[in-house]
Amino acid sequence: MKFGKNLRNEVAQKLPEWEGEFISYKDLKKQLNLIAPWNDKETKRPRKRPRMAIDNCVMMEEQNTNLTGEETGFIQLLRDELEKINSFFDDKEEEYVIRLKELRDEVAILEGSGGNATQVIRDLLDFYREMVLLLRYGVLNLEGLRKIVKKHKKKTGSFVLSPFMLRVLQQPFFSTDLLHKLLRECEATLRQLLLPI
Repeated sequence: MKFGKNLRNEVAQKLPEWEGEFISYKDLKKQLNLIAPWNDKETKRPRKRPRMAIDNCVMMEEQNTNLTGEETGFIQLLRDELEKINSFFDDKEEEYVIRLKELRDEVAILEGSGGNATQVIRDLLDFYREMVLLLRYGVLNLEGLRKIVKKHKKKTGSFVLSPFMLRVLQQPFFSTDLLHKLLRECEATLRQLLLPI
């Protein structure tokens, strides 16, 4: 099964409420299909890879004036998708910081009153699962970006997007330190409830 179908199936099964937040792989493929292949006789593409300044990781498409309108449209859509993914991921992380604090406050109140912890445990487990799904969200989007950049390179023969993947690896949705910290704190809170001293 192709990546686009896998992505749609996984989103429909596990994260239907996040459907519009994933990479629009289908739209990117449509835009990519508008670009003329580099081996077309009418298309004059360099066969050699353009030099890239290692010390200055400026996107090559910003330097390249030989881009067609279709290529520029593809690159803009790619940037928009990256922004959408990061925005959603950042919003979710902020939401999770607040939600974990609220759940920990509930645990503190519960410990003070000696009440039943069943509902709080369920809430913590649901919260934990959702954070794990956000990690999966990042992985799926990274894979989608990697695949579409690879398809672009194969179709155009151009390495114009090579630095793009370096930029992607520095994005918030790829840097999951905060999310892993929240997962560890959630685990500690669950241990505190399930294994009281």
